Amino acid sequence: MNAHRQHTGEEAPGGTIRVGGDPDGLMTYLVDLPPEALPSVARRDLERAWYAAREAALAERQGAVRGFRFHRPDGSHTDLALADVDARCWVGAVDRSVGIANATGLSLCLRLLALIDLLAHAPWARSLFHLARDGAEFHPALLKAAASQPLTREARFDEAGFQMRLSRFITGFQIEAPQAAQRLSGAHS
Repeated sequence: MNAHRQHTGEEAPGGTIRVGGDPDGLMTYLVDLPPEALPSVARRDLERAWYAAREAALAERQGAVRGFRFHRPDGSHTDLALADVDARCWVGAVDRSVGIANATGLSLCLRLLALIDLLAHAPWARSLFHLARDGAEFHPALLKAAASQPLTREARFDEAGFQMRLSRFITGFQIEAPQAAQRLSGAHS
């Protein structure tokens, strides 16, 4: 990840985040800790990041292509490239509102992306949010879980771990087995 211009972001717990860019607009982030070591964030900050991303999407703001390299203490690393138009827009909004050249801002940004990814493919979560043209409503426990659940090596949420954390915040929360899984079991009534 060579960059033509570079500056160092704030100290992250256990390291720094160095940011660089090239003339073509590619932003690179060298992060001296892995995604799973990024700190928890405040629920209200995650909600604000959602609304900043929504406003940027409605305004059709383009964000830069961004590449991240997360270094691990053992010398290995995880690379993450954000070239998708929507992800670029959302990351740009978080960068403009809180900055992502520090551990907290980067954690907030990645948690927002991980939450969007989870909501897109987890049918069990549909009862915990409502999307409408004029905005979105989230169950407070959903945002609380996303703000505090550790990220995986790939900067996503582990679905089972997320469900367990969510169950701590919602009394009686249970995930029902999908109908297809019941049919595939071979059990007959």
